[in-house]
Amino acid sequence: MQILTVDIGTGTQDVLLFDSERELENCFKLVMPSPTAVVAQRIRGATAARQRLVLQGVTMGGGPCHWATMDHVHAGLQAFATPDAARTFDDDLDAVSEMGIQVVSDDEAIQLTDAGAQRVFMRDLALGQILQTLAAFGVQVKVHALAVAVFDHGAAPAGFSDRVFRFNYLRDRLARGLGLAGFAFERDLVPESMTRLHAVASMAPSDLPLLVMDTAPAAVLGALEDPRVRKAQAPVVANVGNFHCLAFHLADGVVAGLFEHHTGELSPQSLGEYVNRLGVGSITNEEVFNSKGHGALVFDADAPAPDLLAVTGPRRALLVESGLKPYLAVPHGDMMLAGNLGLLRAYAAQNPTVREAVEGRLGAAQIRP
Repeated sequence: MQILTVDIGTGTQDVLLFDSERELENCFKLVMPSPTAVVAQRIRGATAARQRLVLQGVTMGGGPCHWATMDHVHAGLQAFATPDAARTFDDDLDAVSEMGIQVVSDDEAIQLTDAGAQRVFMRDLALGQILQTLAAFGVQVKVHALAVAVFDHGAAPAGFSDRVFRFNYLRDRLARGLGLAGFAFERDLVPESMTRLHAVASMAPSDLPLLVMDTAPAAVLGALEDPRVRKAQAPVVANVGNFHCLAFHLADGVVAGLFEHHTGELSPQSLGEYVNRLGVGSITNEEVFNSKGHGALVFDADAPAPDLLAVTGPRRALLVESGLKPYLAVPHGDMMLAGNLGLLRAYAAQNPTVREAVEGRLGAAQIRP
């Protein structure tokens, strides 16, 4: 069985073509620029050429592509976006208009393009390009299933805090007792509010089995593949991403507590303090939220003290600099594959057919729903 896994972040998109007929270390992988970075480059090209810009497509990850679009507007150039593409920047289309980006219909976007505006297509999943890249190296691709991870804040109701909405979502998923795998969904089960996950699903072939998942839980689940992390009974495992930091305290595979924050708002010292307080069960939602984070949650204040602090993610050095001396998780020899391996484990937890193929190579799962 071949399962194509794609972990989409702000800096890179990491691709693993899992093949149950190959040793995991011999499976093919790619580390490529993230879709938002690619789109940002195309937008900057339109800015340099002093062209009007038309954004079409679906909702995708923001960050670099948003910054590039705002630079385009601040350069005195026109930017247009269809509604779904515009929601990349804000779920409230009036707020997008206030940024100086004009929201237009698909027909209007076509007319603008025909009149010489530069069209840029927005999407997180560029499956055709990934498959073409693999094929260019002679890889025999016969994908039986697709698994994709993206970070999704969710579409909060008007006037409702995005941060509170996101953390309520995290609380709700864990309350269902599914553990980290509960942040993964097969195509027809994606919550309505998870617009970015839905956008990914809309870009995937309808006849290909699909799993979509949040990036941070996928990375933490994947970090548990590291033998040292796997051996720990009560580890704190943190994923320090470019934009978001999410840490879990696990006790015998069960989530005892967690916090999520914006990485850019954290210093090594503040991150170290939050991690320490998570480990002893004294962290509070208020302190994290009031410092511009999403929040914190303690399910079991009497959970065993952490016997390991492990970290993964592109900005893991932030925790290293805190002085806590974390263990740098290297699941199956490659930190960059943490999210991909988490996708595989989550898919296996939900699908018996996938479970047999995945556990045949990765061994039995440490955490089951």
